[in-house]
Amino acid sequence: MIIKSIELADYRNYDFLTMEFDKGTNILYGDNAQGKTNILEAIYVAATTKSHKGSKDKEIVNFNKEEAHIRTYVEKEGVETRVDMHLRKNKSKGIAIDGQKIKKAADLLGLCNVVFFSPEDLGIIKNGPAERRRFVDMELCQLDSFYLYNLNNYNKIVNQRNKLLKDMYLNNDLKETLNIWDMQLVSFGSKIIERRKLFIDQLNEIILDIHKKLSGGKEELMISYEPDVEIENFEKALRQSQEKDIRAKMTTVGPHRDDFCFQIGEVDIRKFGSQGQQRTAALSLKLAEIEIVKKIAKDTPVLLLDDVLSELDSNRQNYLLDSIGEIQTIITCTGLEDFVNDRFKINKVYKVTDGKVECMS
Repeated sequence: MIIKSIELADYRNYDFLTMEFDKGTNILYGDNAQGKTNILEAIYVAATTKSHKGSKDKEIVNFNKEEAHIRTYVEKEGVETRVDMHLRKNKSKGIAIDGQKIKKAADLLGLCNVVFFSPEDLGIIKNGPAERRRFVDMELCQLDSFYLYNLNNYNKIVNQRNKLLKDMYLNNDLKETLNIWDMQLVSFGSKIIERRKLFIDQLNEIILDIHKKLSGGKEELMISYEPDVEIENFEKALRQSQEKDIRAKMTTVGPHRDDFCFQIGEVDIRKFGSQGQQRTAALSLKLAEIEIVKKIAKDTPVLLLDDVLSELDSNRQNYLLDSIGEIQTIITCTGLEDFVNDRFKINKVYKVTDGKVECMS
């Protein structure tokens, strides 16, 4: 699968932009804060309906406008598909595939699989559990529409239950309705726990060899899932935590509090790993993400590298570049000098300056 072209209108700092991509390696270069990352973000939004930064639609639309548009042309097995996305500051987004409106974001997922890698991802191991959950959720939502459905419903119920807990603080009679929300929480939450367990098993099958090669055969990386609660204890744990939840005015039990442990041997590298170990593990995670898309979705993803090469030492750079292979890759960087040693073939080069893009090759 490749992205052939993208058109933007009133998207962040772009009034209007049309770009065509090569099926190989594409370079976007220019100074910081010129709009390079915005192009990668637009591709990610077009593929997943969400910003990799977690930005809301109203933050993506040009400051002086009320709406923005993304049009993407995707080619899969020789068939071209057009995806139109209409982002609005005060309404939900509209999506159409080949001119036909779709009602659910899940109908878009899987059409275009992307892997986004930014310098922030290098901190995924050492940062808090929310970032590790976000990584798992973002990948699973691309690969599994049932997971997306269950996660969306679970999050809605957590929010509704939290509102009830706040209201209950002033009106204890509302406590009778708490069990209704708890039953739904267990129903959707159990499916999330089950799918996350399977995903970590699938990830471990792939990441072990990748990390071994990256570390020169010195280290073996293993990921383990740390669910906040096991499925068989979920209902009981919610019931036991009700008084605590009422006092805290929030739901304190469930998969929204899960974590994932990264171990080298017996060492939990989240807490005790060196910076080099943490960054190597993060790179292994991203490379494994590419392979898992190939395995589960039976597709080659588009790789988006946002100024990440400058954050890696030469060994990790070389391993990443060697791993790209035949994947369509779009790379942002501040200068072309990073690539002068001809370590890999560059097919297309763009210079980005203040929301304007010039094709250099």
